[in-house]
Amino acid sequence: MAPDIAERNTPYRKVRKFHHPFTALPEQNNGTSHPIFYPIIKTMAEHLDISNGTKSEKYATLLPQIAAVVEVETDLIARMANVAAMIHETFGFLWTGFYRVESAGGQLILGPFQGPMACTRIKHGRGVCGKAWSEGRTLVVPDVEAFPGHIACSSSSRSEIVVPLWKDGEIVGVLDIDSADLATFDATDARHLEEIAALVTDDAK
Repeated sequence: MAPDIAERNTPYRKVRKFHHPFTALPEQNNGTSHPIFYPIIKTMAEHLDISNGTKSEKYATLLPQIAAVVEVETDLIARMANVAAMIHETFGFLWTGFYRVESAGGQLILGPFQGPMACTRIKHGRGVCGKAWSEGRTLVVPDVEAFPGHIACSSSSRSEIVVPLWKDGEIVGVLDIDSADLATFDATDARHLEEIAALVTDDAK
């Protein structure tokens, strides 16, 4: 039996929210007039639905699932870990992960990620991540070798996108994604990844 599914509004689009209701299975009531109630849990970690369609269709399938995952977990690191895995599995990028702003505010520190080993600390304004942080905006880089001051954490990286994570009017981290191909990212990625970034930080602790 499938769980109840309700729609809720977000600043970006209408997405589905999975509830965890109790359901009665009368056929297992042990001969009494009172059915036994069993919790029906929708655990999103069990399966990730991935569209075989266009980039936009992949994001359309992914976004409601991310919304469902973050709905039941408020810890920011836990959210980052699952979201990085979900994006990475959906698109098969070279590297997908997060950097967090350290408490002192001078550096980005490596957070949850999927892919090869990465730089552990990035200074404010350095590289694509540091630049996106200092400028407070999403950066799409078609060719990382043409980006001034690019930090080569992986020689396999050819293009990159970095999206700031905003919370309470401040940047608390960045979502960083690298591709092994040139010009992988565009305005479609920027728009949807900004939506994902907002979901990650919404009501997070």
